[in-house]
Formats: sequence, C-alpha cells, structure tokens
Amino acid sequence: MPEYPKEQLSQLYKNLPKDLQEALFSEENTRNLREICLKNGVMDEDIIFKLTKNLAYVFLGLLPPNELQGVLEKELNLKNSQAEQIASEISRYLFLPLKKSLEALYKIEIKPGLQPEALPLPSKTAQAKRKPKKQDIHREQDIYKEPIK
Repeated sequence: MPEYPKEQLSQLYKNLPKDLQEALFSEENTRNLREICLKNGVMDEDIIFKLTKNLAYVFLGLLPPNELQGVLEKELNLKNSQAEQIASEISRYLFLPLKKSLEALYKIEIKPGLQPEALPLPSKTAQAKRKPKKQDIHREQDIYKEPIK
C-alpha cells in the first residue's frame, strides 16, 4: 500500500461515521488484532505494525476489506494459508461489528470470515458403504437390551 500524507488521512478520518472513527483507536480492536496475530504465529512487531496500518486503511476507506488478504501475502510476505486465516478472523472480529458502516463506505457486502466449525454430514452413499457393527444391529432390534460384548 502506498504511504498517504497525514493531512489526507486526517480529512478522511473527519468524514467517517462515528463507529469507524472509534474503531481506529479502539484498545479492544488493538488487543483483538494482537491476539489474532499471535494465535496465527505472527510474532514480529514490524509485521504487526504494518498489519495495524493496513487495518487503519480499511477503516479509512483506502483498502477494501476483501483485498486485505492479498496485502498480507504480498506486502507482509505471509503464507497464503496464514494470510487467509488472519484475514478471516479480522473479518469476523473486527469488520463484522462495523458491517453497516463498512458496507456503506465501500458499497460492498461484508460477510463473516469464519463460520462455526461443523462436522460435515455423512452422505447416504457413505452410510450405505459402512458395515454395521454387531452393537448397531442389536440396538436397532431392541433398545432395551444390553449390547453383547
């Protein structure tokens, strides 16, 4: 990302909605970002600083949220999987609470980055291929009897 003059950043800040102004200097967002970085193996303070700066650019309207992952990969030299995970968590914890303001600012739809982990449902073919255990057959016949060992 290019460097922007402080005057330009200041002007952009003044025109932001109140929630985005607060998000820029939020201690909670700072803590959350640091935790996301540490959880994903980013310990280098320079990288965390650059990530914080790019996050500020998102809040100021200079970097669309959906381009953050690419910036993490190209400019901060993070691995694709690491950048994807960090961008996803930032989207969930930092962008989603500001969804309406960010959508209005960028004229895009903000989607949660991480969904609760759910186990995939087995397909009917997978269930059909599975051999039933003796216990399963026994239980299907009479649920009140103890299983045979």
